[in-house]
Amino acid sequence: MAGSGFQLDTATPATLGVSGELSFGTAAAALQAIGSALARGGVERLDLSGVSRSDSAGLACVLAVTADAARRRQPLQIVHMPAGMQALAQVCEVDRLVA
Repeated sequence: MAGSGFQLDTATPATLGVSGELSFGTAAAALQAIGSALARGGVERLDLSGVSRSDSAGLACVLAVTADAARRRQPLQIVHMPAGMQALAQVCEVDRLVA
């Protein structure tokens, strides 16, 4: 599934891969696409190893996805979060929400 600057990959079982940008320009579309993929079920991991650029909107997208999964009682592990996003999460004191 392609968006404006990001892509989703479902090739790995139980894993939704995200690649490209998670930024102000893509976060709304990414949130909708990721949310739709999670609603279909079967996703246990959100793999961010392919994210090439992110900002606070990208972090907010990941936080929103995590919160939505928790509300649904759907376990979701965030894996391979880019270092910059991890640093931003720590500065904002939300790193425990995506650990």
